[in-house]
Amino acid sequence: MFKIGYRTIKTAIGTAVAIMIAQWFQLDNFASAGIITILCIQATKKKSIIASWSRFLACMVSMLYSAAFFEWIAYHPIIIGLMLVVFIPTVVSLRASEGIVTSSVIILHIYSAGQVTWGLIINEIGLIVIGIGIALLMNLYMPSVENKLHRYQEAIEASFQRIFEEMVTYLRSGESNWDGKEIVRAEKLLREAKSLAFIDVENHFLRHENLYYHYFKMREKQFEIIERILPLITSLPSTTAQCGIIADFLDDLSTHIHPGNTAFLYLKKLYDIQEEFKEMDLPSTREEFEVRAALFQLVREMEQYLQIKSSFKGIKTNENSVNHAH
Repeated sequence: MFKIGYRTIKTAIGTAVAIMIAQWFQLDNFASAGIITILCIQATKKKSIIASWSRFLACMVSMLYSAAFFEWIAYHPIIIGLMLVVFIPTVVSLRASEGIVTSSVIILHIYSAGQVTWGLIINEIGLIVIGIGIALLMNLYMPSVENKLHRYQEAIEASFQRIFEEMVTYLRSGESNWDGKEIVRAEKLLREAKSLAFIDVENHFLRHENLYYHYFKMREKQFEIIERILPLITSLPSTTAQCGIIADFLDDLSTHIHPGNTAFLYLKKLYDIQEEFKEMDLPSTREEFEVRAALFQLVREMEQYLQIKSSFKGIKTNENSVNHAH
């Protein structure tokens, strides 16, 4: 089964409408208006506007170059190639390279006409304006991705919680049959979520920031810390009292992973743990020293993990409240 997306539907409708309007105005080569519409409908509003401007600018330049080369030199295939050698670098320098294909259609229209007239120029401008205008109108509608972003948020938090639970299990028992699939899943979810959140940013010009995008960036930074913590966890023996303290802390933390922000409370708990460690007897063997060093490294990593979250102001829920968490 294949799925028809909203962009496909918009492209189909927009192409048909553009051709109908161009045909209604009795423009020559009216089907080209549909081609321009197809090329200008993009995945986001921002990309659509950039693509439209690039194509408009490139088409205007192509008409100037066509008039100069064809009228002053000759209407010959070799002249088309010669003109493209000059035209393409010009368009690239104007940062309108997306319009090369569209403007090539205009160039061939003028070449086929055999002469440059005001009627031809008006005809080509009409095709361009109709094609680009319809594409921009079709791209005014972009479906909301709020629910999808929220589902990604919940899935990422669930993966984080599962990872911390496995850490706790290992610290308490020294054993774990965990296959680590949540690590792979979390990485995949973060990549997809950031991509979707970025699309949402490009569809809202008046929005100064996107909380979800910042949220997923924040979780990505935390995930990097989690990946550094895992080897430290596996190097710790479950028999030490300090491991039990860390396990209790991570267990508490795992049950409070949400989009809000009260990370400062857990930073205080972590500070108390550090002070408790300092008051313990100094290690007497090399193994105890290595364990103590790994524990302090783990505490420092968790401190950074929480500080990253403390800089995030949280996401409001549908009930206009803020979930407090880490």
